[in-house]
Amino acid sequence: MKLRMSAHSLSRRHFLFTSALAAVGSTFPSIAAPANKPEPIIDIHQHTNYGGQRDPKTWQQIKPARSDDQMITHQLNMGVTTTILLPSGKPVYRESTHQGRSNGLESTCTSNEACMAIAKMYPGEFLFGANEVTDLEEAPVTIEKYLKLGAVIIAEQKFGVDCDSAPMQKLYKLAEAYNVPILMHWQVGSYNYGFERFYKMLEKYPKTTFIGHAQTFWANIDKNCDNDPHRLYPSGKVTPGGITDRYLSDYSNMFGDLSAGSGNNALRRDPEHTRAFLERHQDKLVYGSDCTDTIGRGAGCSGASTISVVRKLSNNKAIERKLLYENAKKMFRLASRL
Repeated sequence: MKLRMSAHSLSRRHFLFTSALAAVGSTFPSIAAPANKPEPIIDIHQHTNYGGQRDPKTWQQIKPARSDDQMITHQLNMGVTTTILLPSGKPVYRESTHQGRSNGLESTCTSNEACMAIAKMYPGEFLFGANEVTDLEEAPVTIEKYLKLGAVIIAEQKFGVDCDSAPMQKLYKLAEAYNVPILMHWQVGSYNYGFERFYKMLEKYPKTTFIGHAQTFWANIDKNCDNDPHRLYPSGKVTPGGITDRYLSDYSNMFGDLSAGSGNNALRRDPEHTRAFLERHQDKLVYGSDCTDTIGRGAGCSGASTISVVRKLSNNKAIERKLLYENAKKMFRLASRL
């Protein structure tokens, strides 16, 4: 059943989800329905079982993660009407996962199957991505399997590999073949090495849609970024013309994901620059939360904070709606789903 995010359907959705969780022994917190129908928001970047910690040797969970029902509470409270769930790859011990540290996307995020299960339970409200550790021989086959099952993105690619390596290029070709974006976590010294030479991939694969995310991507809105791995969240005034700014301007296939503390920091550090940046790239940016918070509001929720700053610093309503909804709706061809 396809559910709509109105006050009535929010209550109905809450009832249905509570019933479903009760069947498997879970409890869903009470959520008050909003008084007015909210404007739709698409969140392209969220995870299941997020925020916990596992022992990298035994893969046993040693710190609790956010549960699925808490995640859904979080999304509802933020006002998100469609969420894309991004899976991790399988736990393996090799250089690309930093001998297990990066398993679960450096958290306890769960599998393709877990994300697909929630999406199948709530079609239209939850969609899912496909993922695998980049340099595993079976990565393209695993990802293609879930693309055939309905995955709408290859993500989140967060592994210690060169951005122009042969295994990565296989995934770029796969994204093009299935006409889905590929989302990359850029973090100097840790993930997707070689951001400064990524333009070669943008030129080699012009029909592949690339989405940039994370610390190095957002630090490089600044022309004066030094890419020091110890300064991943720079502060202060921004000088326009950084690598990220140029990639977004110069390549039609490069987009930006506003999610996480890195995106939030980039938007807040220099409001004057942000207004111009959002104006300049209004067709190239999409909203994501990538937030481990369990509530979906308040100071501890970077996802809600990013929605707030987009609304505050967009120069007009049209830009705000593009960033929070229209760009993702177009990118993921969701007109027939929503």
